Amino acid sequence: MLENRFRTLCQIFSKDTELISLLWQEIRVAYSNPMRYYHTLKHLEDIYKELHSFRVNPLIEFAIFYHDIIYDATRDDNEKQSSLLAKERLEELNVPSTLIEEVSQLIIETKTHKDSFEMNALFLDADLSILGSSQKRYKEYLQNVRKEYAFYDDSTYFCGRKKVLEMFLDKEKIYGSKYFYDKYEERARENILMEYNWL
Repeated sequence: MLENRFRTLCQIFSKDTELISLLWQEIRVAYSNPMRYYHTLKHLEDIYKELHSFRVNPLIEFAIFYHDIIYDATRDDNEKQSSLLAKERLEELNVPSTLIEEVSQLIIETKTHKDSFEMNALFLDADLSILGSSQKRYKEYLQNVRKEYAFYDDSTYFCGRKKVLEMFLDKEKIYGSKYFYDKYEERARENILMEYNWL
């Protein structure tokens, strides 16, 4: 499903099928890195599923594919590096510069998840939809994230994780769009509070 979506998206801007194949392989390899347990191709599929009832535009689709293409748990600039790589690849596809800048900015915003534009907010919320999932799925998510940060001892990891959870709990709204707020806000706060108290 993802490969077909990516190829169809790219063909809006380029007929270079060899280039499109190379770009898809780059995405597939990046998200299939054995050090990834949550930020995988399944995460991209889940975002698409969350947005299935909306008509997603090229801005959102490119952001889906490239927002986590660079993911190194030891660094804090993954969003910036992903946005820079997205710029390079979209230029190769002859995507208009205005759209490239919008994609780049939206990827950077996945660090803070703040955007006032409705469609952008829907994408950012879909990226966080796991927070409002069932308790069982949320626990699987926690296990996978912990594996990605396995190089930290428990004390260091839990301290950092608590800060992340506090950031979400301090927000007036975790989800910026009405759709995802109504769908997941209550459950997300329950899950986050459960994890916070456990830590």
